Amino acid sequence: MAAGAVVGAWMLVLSLGGTVTGDQNITARIGKPLVLNCKGAPKKPPQQLEWKLNTGRTEAWKVLSPQGDPWDSVARVLPNGSLLLPAVGIQDEGTFRCRATSRSGKETKSNYRVRVYQIPGKPEIVDPASELMAGVPNKVGTCVSEGGYPAGTLNWLLDGKTLIPDGKGVSVKEETKRHPKTGLFTLHSELMVTPARGGALHPTFSCSFTPGLPRRRALHTAPIQLRVWSEHRGGEGPNVDAVPLKEVQLVVEPEGGAVAPGGTVTLTCETPAQPPPQIHWIKDGRPLPLPPGPMLLLPEVGPEDQGTYSCVATHPSHGPQESRAVSVSIIETGEEGTTAGSVEGPGLETLALTLGILGGLGTVALLIGVIVWHRRRQRKGQERKVPENQEEEEEERAELNQPEEPEAAESSTGGP
Repeated sequence: MAAGAVVGAWMLVLSLGGTVTGDQNITARIGKPLVLNCKGAPKKPPQQLEWKLNTGRTEAWKVLSPQGDPWDSVARVLPNGSLLLPAVGIQDEGTFRCRATSRSGKETKSNYRVRVYQIPGKPEIVDPASELMAGVPNKVGTCVSEGGYPAGTLNWLLDGKTLIPDGKGVSVKEETKRHPKTGLFTLHSELMVTPARGGALHPTFSCSFTPGLPRRRALHTAPIQLRVWSEHRGGEGPNVDAVPLKEVQLVVEPEGGAVAPGGTVTLTCETPAQPPPQIHWIKDGRPLPLPPGPMLLLPEVGPEDQGTYSCVATHPSHGPQESRAVSVSIIETGEEGTTAGSVEGPGLETLALTLGILGGLGTVALLIGVIVWHRRRQRKGQERKVPENQEEEEEERAELNQPEEPEAAESSTGGP
């Protein structure tokens, strides 16, 4: 092989794998080829040189030379004196030394410290929580990184800022495992937090992997956003009602949702989320076929409008949140249209007294009229004879139809 071809092949292998710098520290990606240059060696055979290796593959120094048997599966000396490792592995980490003697007799030594690395896949958060409870420890999730070498580190972030474990509000439980065959690492990091009451309603958590080698940007997981709830105890004991720190409110007008037939009820769904979420309406547990909107107007309320109403606010980052339900009902009215309870206290007593007086006067007047009419009939019967013709009967009828005031007055003055 010509010298130019050898150098070209060496440069190609170098670009694919290892990084040779002026110092003695070299990093190489696992599975890639690596070429180490033997400084001071003649470019063409014959060369006086030898390579010594002290790595995970050898119990002691392994000597390789151009004249010796090639250690082809691990490393071999190229015609130009460089050392080729076709596929670097974890066991190839160690020290490599070359001693070369030029044709003029000058001796040159080259020393290399080789380290290998493998970048894992993107980390992910497994078994994430769906919500957190304020004031108590909560497991956020477990961050997992697989297939890295060296192990590297995992870090948790809250709203883009690194979380520092303090053993109180923030604690992290870490575990590192190594694959028995490949030697690659799997990292687990479990995050526990205690959200403060009155703090952020929807904190965002993420996790990042920082490799030990080489120096490069960290790898981040997809963020997760959780809802924080506060404890609301309605009584003693273990009964706990969880309510959101800032919940969706449903306001009804008139207050209580009770109106007379034909009245109007207005339902308004209020939520602090920004941008404003979509609002959908539910009646008696079933969605109403209405376009989304924060207000529901019920004009001319009838029996079909009675029921239980609630609203659901849907936000891309918050998810759906339903309000507490309110009832809409119709007020019952009496037969004459007067609602119960419209007259009370002294007014009721005055009304009863007035009705009693009017009723008594009416009864007295009726009795007086009956007595006068009866006496008049008696007197007329005694004075007159049986009419002989129709004319006398008509005169009697006319006489009966005369006004009764004089007799009534005489009767009232004379007394019984």
